[in-house]
Amino acid sequence: MKGFFLIDVKPVQFREVSYKVVIKGMTSSEERDILNGISGNVSPGEVVALVGPSGSGKTTLLNILGGRLTHSAVAGSVTYNDQPYSKFLKSRIGFVTQDDVLFPHLTVKETLTYAALLRLPLTLTKQQKEKRALDVIYELGLDRCQDTMIGGSFVRGVSGGERKRVCIGNEIIINPSLLFLDEPTSGLDSTTALRTVQTLQDIAEAGKTVLTTIHQPSSRLFHKFDKLIVLGKGSLLYFGKASEATDYFSSIGCSPLIAMNPAEFLLDLANGNLNDISVPPELEDRVQMENSETETRNGKPPPQVVHEYLVEAYELRFSENENKLMDPFPLDEEPKLKVLSSKRQWGASWWQQYCILFIRGIKERRHDYFSWLRITQVLSTAIILGLLWWQSDSTTSRGRQDQAGLLFFIAVFWGFFPVFTAIFTFPQERAMLSKERAADMYRLSAYFLARTTSDLPLDLILPVLFILVVYFMAGLRLSAGPFFLSMLTVFLCIVAAQGLGLAIGATLMDLKRATTLASVTVMTFMLAGGFFVERVPVFISWIRYLSFNYHTYKLLLKVQYQDMVPPLKGIQTDNGSREVGALVAMIFGYRLLAYLSLRRMKLHS
Repeated sequence: MKGFFLIDVKPVQFREVSYKVVIKGMTSSEERDILNGISGNVSPGEVVALVGPSGSGKTTLLNILGGRLTHSAVAGSVTYNDQPYSKFLKSRIGFVTQDDVLFPHLTVKETLTYAALLRLPLTLTKQQKEKRALDVIYELGLDRCQDTMIGGSFVRGVSGGERKRVCIGNEIIINPSLLFLDEPTSGLDSTTALRTVQTLQDIAEAGKTVLTTIHQPSSRLFHKFDKLIVLGKGSLLYFGKASEATDYFSSIGCSPLIAMNPAEFLLDLANGNLNDISVPPELEDRVQMENSETETRNGKPPPQVVHEYLVEAYELRFSENENKLMDPFPLDEEPKLKVLSSKRQWGASWWQQYCILFIRGIKERRHDYFSWLRITQVLSTAIILGLLWWQSDSTTSRGRQDQAGLLFFIAVFWGFFPVFTAIFTFPQERAMLSKERAADMYRLSAYFLARTTSDLPLDLILPVLFILVVYFMAGLRLSAGPFFLSMLTVFLCIVAAQGLGLAIGATLMDLKRATTLASVTVMTFMLAGGFFVERVPVFISWIRYLSFNYHTYKLLLKVQYQDMVPPLKGIQTDNGSREVGALVAMIFGYRLLAYLSLRRMKLHS
């Protein structure tokens, strides 16, 4: 199986990497340094740990090295096989984010199988890809829970350690030469964390390059790492072998005075905390010469002074041993040429991507659509409507006016309901979309079409039940033609309303703002729907032609009363093609707007 995998991208070398952000205030803006001239390298067969306190720049550096942060504010050079980063490497690099971004209703086996089908090369058959997924399951020790759902906040599923291993499996399934992980042990107990790092060590021993951030490792975890990069306030305090870190700091006068975890010792130094750590003579002399008042009560120098001393000490060491520290891993010319000549490759054709994402979407969301809460909501509304309009009379003008109220409510209900379901679609899946698009798993067009069409079969089941209950209880026209045309009209309304919800959600990507805008829009469409106000002022009458409620209501009236004499007031005796055309235009127009909004968005920053 190893022959099918992608180009060999192993050594990573980075020099003088810096990153700044501009923080905008009410009246002024401030430029803040996140990283200051970080240099180092990561070679095959090594597990390299990025260590430092919160806010030291670990995740930022990892994102830059993993190609996830390519902003113009990034300075310095990062090379892979002596070549700069290009977008063609996105699908060659494994990147495990800090948050476990997974679909809660898919099983472990389904999650990894879909990843294999989308990410592995086209040269493999479906059976070979599925076998690779099973191999990863057994490799990570997930065979006992392979048929268990991932789970989430409201769904019981696998444990935290198993979920983290699924995330790792999602990335190693393509057998990447480079694997980046952001705090893979956070939230895990010490035994599970040790097992996770042991997995990383096994991956590195297979000739891969592994770089991981880690917050506060135990002493056992610490000794599993080959190299360390210690950061403090965005500056490099140490880069070298993990086993030599404490000896280096002892050589500059910072030794632990009591037995302590090496990681805790390094974190204390990175924070400028010298409690239970010896103070270097040079630092004591400097503090006394500058200002004796800067010393703290316990006689220790302040954190800022300690930080400056550690940065200067490492810069001196780096200048003396630069060739040794930055000694590149020997490379053949062939891998370099592969990086230069590589073309963007998809793991599946557009149609295959669409089919895989369509099936995945139905499997993930069927639990939501067929929840008892949603079914009860729709059926109870239908029964109440049927009882209120029980066997209403359509032979008299007054009876038709009553039925018109029912038809308008149907148009409003199936315009309101889909909008407020669809606005959650893209904001809720933004993290997953960002993660998978960053890895070049699929084309955005395939995802968008699969996401919008996989909802249709599920969305149209409940309206059928609703119409079956209301139509016959209310005594509407009992013939096949009007019944199926009424159902088709409701379907058109639902799909058009969905399009509006998708467009609002994709454009704003913020649930609070999207819900507010949707509320105002739907209320305006409802008021302009032709039931409450018939004579709308000319300067605002154009709104009703944008309202799917208006066109749906008119169509339902024409279906029920077009051939009746006398006709209902305000109903034109045409075939309704204008209203159908307007709804079809909304279906495609709103979805095009949603797609363009997703296309223009920067999904991963």
